[in-house]
Amino acid sequence: MSSRFSLALPAPLRHFFALFPLYEYPPVPAPYAARPVDAPTLWIRAPRVPTDDVLSADVECLKWQAYLALRGCHDIALRWDVSADGALEGQLPNLQLPAAATPGESTLLPAHLLPGWADARVGALDLLEGYADDAARDESRAWVALMEGNVHAALVRPPVFLACLRRARADERPRSAHHAVETMLSPPPAPLTGLSSLIPPYGTHIDRSAVELQYKEAIASLSERLGTDKWFLGSDAPTALDALIFAYLHCILHCKDNTVRIEVTRRVNLVAWERRVQALVRAAFRRPDTPSES
Repeated sequence: MSSRFSLALPAPLRHFFALFPLYEYPPVPAPYAARPVDAPTLWIRAPRVPTDDVLSADVECLKWQAYLALRGCHDIALRWDVSADGALEGQLPNLQLPAAATPGESTLLPAHLLPGWADARVGALDLLEGYADDAARDESRAWVALMEGNVHAALVRPPVFLACLRRARADERPRSAHHAVETMLSPPPAPLTGLSSLIPPYGTHIDRSAVELQYKEAIASLSERLGTDKWFLGSDAPTALDALIFAYLHCILHCKDNTVRIEVTRRVNLVAWERRVQALVRAAFRRPDTPSES
């Protein structure tokens, strides 16, 4: 035996709810989707010329592109229609892998898991990480700090008018996951206002001349250290340091700041090295919607 009960709302309550009608709309298609893939696909920030390039304009994404290519990983597809908001941990690059065991599904890896994926695909590195000896491996750490400090600070330094705007807006927050330029400098710059001021401290004063000087010294040292070697620190094969340095050199050679660019262009060995490595990196990737060679 079954029965139905209906509860009629009082007229005043029905009138009140009528003021806030509930409408249903069809779903809005997403601008991008994690569609299944048949080959490893690296999500990156777009190249400078998306119609004619495969190298990301972002130094962080390009660093991982170079890392995978120089490790020997090839035939990797690309997509750059995904913003950082849609990436794992809110940061690109991500690597989307096809899942052979479950058709139609895939796995997405953040950047810090890419070395492990490369190890599984082409073989793990030795304890020296590809460097000639312990001294070279230890020296590589200093070069990484130099590139991600002095060189990066010069590459991303804001123009004067933008720096002034940021000083005037104490409530401004960084919109990207990249570190602010003041966090790369050693020693860190002093705040614009001090403890003795009636104005709460905010902002920082960045000495552009000091940033430029440290950058010039870093590039000069980099050129001298490379000399005529095939790979940095005298390695027989490319290392993670080579991938990092290539990413910075490539971005510097394509930046609009002549002061930054000329420090590299005047050093023939760095320009020739960047062009040679660039060809190797480009060969490892294919543009979106390009069929796999395998």
